[in-house]
Amino acid sequence: ARVIVFTSSGDLLVSRTRNDAVSILDRDRDGDGRADGHRVLLDGLDGPHGLALHEGWLYVAERTRVSRARFDETSGAVTGPLVPVLAGLTADGRHQTKTIGFGPDGWLYLSQGSSCDVCVEEDPRRATIMRMRPDGGEAAIHATGLRNSVGFDWAPWDGALFATDNARDLMGDDFPPDELNRIEQDRFYGWPYVHGDGVPDPQYGAELSGDTRPTSPVHGFRPHNAPLGIHFLRTTDMPSGYERSALVALHGSWNRSTPDGYKVVALRWNSGGAISESDFLT
Repeated sequence: ARVIVFTSSGDLLVSRTRNDAVSILDRDRDGDGRADGHRVLLDGLDGPHGLALHEGWLYVAERTRVSRARFDETSGAVTGPLVPVLAGLTADGRHQTKTIGFGPDGWLYLSQGSSCDVCVEEDPRRATIMRMRPDGGEAAIHATGLRNSVGFDWAPWDGALFATDNARDLMGDDFPPDELNRIEQDRFYGWPYVHGDGVPDPQYGAELSGDTRPTSPVHGFRPHNAPLGIHFLRTTDMPSGYERSALVALHGSWNRSTPDGYKVVALRWNSGGAISESDFLT
């Protein structure tokens, strides 16, 4: 299971990237705390990862394309063929999965990670977030310098877009920090030339143009904890202290001498915009 999205009826869509399938877990009608059933909704795909629902369509992001099919949220059934809206994406090297989501502006956003740990990409669409119309039209790069922004979501109080980002490896246990970035159009977020709050990369730092100013992260996670999914809480009965908050799933480290991460953390924004982090599920 990789990405999960609830339908308006309470069924749960699940992308199963290594199984090349998208499943649906039927909502819990009998109240026993478990899904009432499991059905494969789409199979024979190519590494499906990102999922999104929008105006009667189910969108699926595979390794080299984004497609959509007509979907009935009441019955939980696909009612039409899967049709590409954006094809020809690259999937070489590392970070082959793609994440998608619809913004408050009605545009479809697409994140795709880098092909490497640290390098200058041949495909300018890698290590970026793109934006396009729901039918794939007007697709363009929205923000750059994002090594692997697997998760993104919009703050419900002001509509700002925030994305997690996995920083590079092999610079020691405690550097560089993984990142949370506030994503704005045409901004450059540093990779591969700088890391964290403007620290030059030992290999590529000298190649950064003097008039290029990277945007620093708004929050740093512990190095190598690999923040993935982020979800802003939107319920009306928010517990005290969670009024302006998001949950972030940390994949956990593979390259620290003492492994770290493997949990869900809560991020809280205060009235001045400062962000604090605490454990939520460990």
